[in-house]
Amino acid sequence: MPCILFALLCLAFFPLAARADPPAKAVHAIAMHGDPAYPADFAHFAYVNPDAPKGGTLRQAVTGGFDTLNPHVVKGVPALGLGFVFETMLARSWDEPFSLYGLLAESLEVPEDRGAAVFHLNPAARWHDGTPVTAADVLFSLEVQRAHGTPNRRQFYAKVASAAAPDDRTVRFVFATGPDGRFDREMPLLMGLMPIHAQAWWAGRDFAATTLDPPLGSGPYRVKQAEAGRRIVYERVADYWGRDLPARRGLFNADTLDFTYYRDDSVALEAFLAGQGDVRRESDPAKWATGYDGPALRAGRIVLEELPHRRPEFARGLIFNTRRPLFHDIRVRRALGLATDFAWIGKTLFHGALVRTASYYPNSELAAEGLPGPEELSVLEPFRDLLPPALFTEPFTLPHTDGSGPAGARGNLREALRLLADAGWRVSGGRLTDGAGRPFAFEILLGNPADERVALEYARSLERLGIAATVRTVDNAQYQGRLDHFDFDMTLRWWVSSLSPGNEQLYYYGSEAADQPGSRNYPGIRDPAVDAIAASIAEARTRADLVARVRALDRVLLWGHYMVPLFHSPADRMARWSRLKHPEATPLYGPLVESWWIEEGG
Repeated sequence: MPCILFALLCLAFFPLAARADPPAKAVHAIAMHGDPAYPADFAHFAYVNPDAPKGGTLRQAVTGGFDTLNPHVVKGVPALGLGFVFETMLARSWDEPFSLYGLLAESLEVPEDRGAAVFHLNPAARWHDGTPVTAADVLFSLEVQRAHGTPNRRQFYAKVASAAAPDDRTVRFVFATGPDGRFDREMPLLMGLMPIHAQAWWAGRDFAATTLDPPLGSGPYRVKQAEAGRRIVYERVADYWGRDLPARRGLFNADTLDFTYYRDDSVALEAFLAGQGDVRRESDPAKWATGYDGPALRAGRIVLEELPHRRPEFARGLIFNTRRPLFHDIRVRRALGLATDFAWIGKTLFHGALVRTASYYPNSELAAEGLPGPEELSVLEPFRDLLPPALFTEPFTLPHTDGSGPAGARGNLREALRLLADAGWRVSGGRLTDGAGRPFAFEILLGNPADERVALEYARSLERLGIAATVRTVDNAQYQGRLDHFDFDMTLRWWVSSLSPGNEQLYYYGSEAADQPGSRNYPGIRDPAVDAIAASIAEARTRADLVARVRALDRVLLWGHYMVPLFHSPADRMARWSRLKHPEATPLYGPLVESWWIEEGG
């Protein structure tokens, strides 16, 4: 009776949308485009070892801090590893662009137009206290995350027109149509990935607040110990209900996960080298080149591996906050991208091991290259009057330098000064000033001391234009707070997308997200062309159509000069102690540490 009452309340809360019922046929999986790679009777994913031994402690020395154990709201900085506590109705395959398989839900029903989705919960699904996961928990999770979740989730779940629980194991969602009268084809998958929370556990608790109470989950691990900002330890749930599911077999092999936090990455590296960590993903080529040398490496007790992947890499850059009048003019932003010899930085600071980023989807087929092809042009053409003419006639290229340092960028500096002059700036007494004599000065906000080398070099290069840029590094909590409220002039940050981008692109770059605290529209982009193209990505019916739309969006963003692109790596640099083993196959998205296992004496 309580479940039925809750369903009726949800029906009243979410207005109904008229549509036909979904088909009766239930399926084991769903792909964004095409068919899932694994059949209904698959035993396990190809990138795991189904016979991996269980046991041991997997330790990681990490940087930053945390102050909450609820990762699904804006407030606070969540601890690493919480994704192993909470579960979703469907689980992702990391060897496909975007395919989902049964987890809390054993099957689903989706009509051809994807205007609705019915999820059938697995009768074996249990919370860590042994109580069943029910449809009421799913509806509760939608309600609280729609009201208090992160901005991207609130944006997604706003498209749910109605939600109901016909019984304890069945949930039905009906989706609203967009302004064009069509359904968002990604919504069934996004609902499948909605984190599910225990309604009973949250009774009397504030979902929107930070909390250090170990949450009740249904996943393979539970929180064993948490010291805010210092350390979090998880223990494997011995009777985890999903351990034999095909989407879980061969995963979560360590008995204990131990994350110890350090403020500085160099200290975290020293902790790893001292045996206080078992695996480390290295992002600094300089440390990779020389930082691991020692007896343990030479004896083979530490293993260094470069594991290639085919996912889009992080699009890292020095991001302009266009909400600031200083950076509103595209000519200014373009000029500030011309001042630095990044070839010299790549060679000197990064040992030539990184590639300069020239896309918001680097290292993937989604990156725009050359001139737009016919498929891209069909996406771009409706916005020709809003876009730079050069976008249609010239490939986007980064400024060329010869790697010799400041002298190698003189031609670029002359072009930068011309652009700045066109925008109303003049050099007077060695300082760049506007018509009222105000100097061109701003702050570069950082949250990681390791980023200071690049930021300081960039600031030094701007001095040659008469610009005073200061670099300020703050602690993790302060940085996140300022980032969430867009309280910065420029920051070094990144975006990362999957091989199947969708609704989150509006959260990254859409006009509506520009004023949403906590969104990832860091530059404050407000461009109707970006809005329309980003919104159309989730409507793509084929892989080729998706790629064309994403490349078109990439091209528009690049020509908007919203960041000064930095570098990325086409491979994951992984350091591990030899007792930690991994499967031979690396999935499409790169190494999956939860598929690794410990062999004592290895």
